[in-house]
Amino acid sequence: MDSLLLSLNINPKSSNPPPLSQGLLPRYNLNKSKNLLLLNKPFSPKPRTSINCSSVSSLTPQLDKSPAQTLVFEEEKEEEKEEEEPLCEIWKEIQGCNDWEGLLDPMNSHLRNEIIRYGEFAQACYDSFDFDPHSKYCGTCKYQGAHFFEKLDMGNCGYNISRYLYATSNINLPNFFQKAKMSSVWSTHANWMGCVAVTTDEEEVKRLGRRDIVIAWRGTVTYLEWISDLKDILHPANFGDDPTIKIESGFHDLYTKKEDACKYCSYSAREQVLAEIKRLTDYYRGEEISITITGHSLGAALAILSAYDIAEMRLNVVRDGECVTNKIPITVYSFAGPRVGNLKFKERCDELGVKVLRVINVQDKVPNVPGIIANEKFQFQKYVEDAMSFPWSYAHVGVELALDHTHSPFLKPTNDMGCAHNLEAHLHLVDGYHGKGRRFCLVNKRDIALVNKCCDFLKTEYGVPPCWRQDENKGMVRNSDGRWVLPERPRLEAHPPDTAHLLEQVLKQIARSNNVG
Repeated sequence: MDSLLLSLNINPKSSNPPPLSQGLLPRYNLNKSKNLLLLNKPFSPKPRTSINCSSVSSLTPQLDKSPAQTLVFEEEKEEEKEEEEPLCEIWKEIQGCNDWEGLLDPMNSHLRNEIIRYGEFAQACYDSFDFDPHSKYCGTCKYQGAHFFEKLDMGNCGYNISRYLYATSNINLPNFFQKAKMSSVWSTHANWMGCVAVTTDEEEVKRLGRRDIVIAWRGTVTYLEWISDLKDILHPANFGDDPTIKIESGFHDLYTKKEDACKYCSYSAREQVLAEIKRLTDYYRGEEISITITGHSLGAALAILSAYDIAEMRLNVVRDGECVTNKIPITVYSFAGPRVGNLKFKERCDELGVKVLRVINVQDKVPNVPGIIANEKFQFQKYVEDAMSFPWSYAHVGVELALDHTHSPFLKPTNDMGCAHNLEAHLHLVDGYHGKGRRFCLVNKRDIALVNKCCDFLKTEYGVPPCWRQDENKGMVRNSDGRWVLPERPRLEAHPPDTAHLLEQVLKQIARSNNVG
């Protein structure tokens, strides 16, 4: 909390926060996207009926009808077709109120759908990020918030962007940030980091059983380069009163540092998150609300860190006078994330009720760092951390869903660790996972071509080119004079004008909570 206090210049005459800003409200539903369908039946490596793979994807050319070029699928067993309660009645269990007990093995169909749905929010942060170093917009989002989901073919997801998130690139993670090679750029200090969104479509609110606030963090565009930046040094979080709660210093800097000279980084990523959560929880006060945070790779680390921060700042605690009336559940869907903090950090997350489901590929190396020597698998970690003050002790938070890409019949053997780390590959594995020792069988029929969106992981017989997703003509268009030019993009909004006021309200809420508690 001290770090938040020092960062603010409080204006006591600040006005009340306005309602949600204009241009927030298109209508979407991730489960209704028509261009992601694969087939009418789930796949299995054990054949009953075959279908030519040219029907798998619009990207797949007609192949000769030889056995090696044929896809196979199998009907679901009758016991797998049992009707389940609607999501709106069991959403708290799906969000982890019981630590997903009994939902992972066998895999609950609602949970599978939700993991994929939130994973697609994280993937959207990749797909919308301009990482071309030859572009003067390198490091920013390609799309305005009002058109974000529409541009990404997610126009029916039922959510609207309420705020974009930025971080200063002037920290000790040089391989994470993308910088333009041009002199004229949108910002010399900032990188776009993700977004905050909220369900605004009332049918989606009804389906979910609550209004959902989502924070989606961008991960790393390149694979392992940023891992070498991690110094394995623990830094006190300083979000609460316990100095023994520590997080990796690079993650701490990324989340808390700011740059006064840059209007996009005049508030830290932390301040942006806290202000927006305060705004939305106040705006929807009295409704059933959830806070869901998602991210992949380094974005997964930021997801866990921001979830802890929101809970530690008690922004999920709704009070009526002196009485606690509600505690908004906070859930993290983490994909291929590294360890974030020490054992004290993990224990504090558990104490605060932060629920984390970590989806990993056992062939991926990123979830094994930092903390190779002392981690949650080490029997004497607590003694080493408490008694010896061992400075390199890390622990994963939450429940692990361990998948294995070698179980998918669609993926080829590879030594490319970028494939094992790829987010679309993780979502493919979730779609086919039914439980330990159970047959891999795609359920949601996600188009397998998505796996090769930015890697080369599918078997060649499926005819999907590697790294196929790219902007047409790299964004160049022909103007009225017949010349090819890169069109100007509208300037993205930096920070809502009420950000300082909202941060002041956060501090007041913490003070009231401390007086009551």
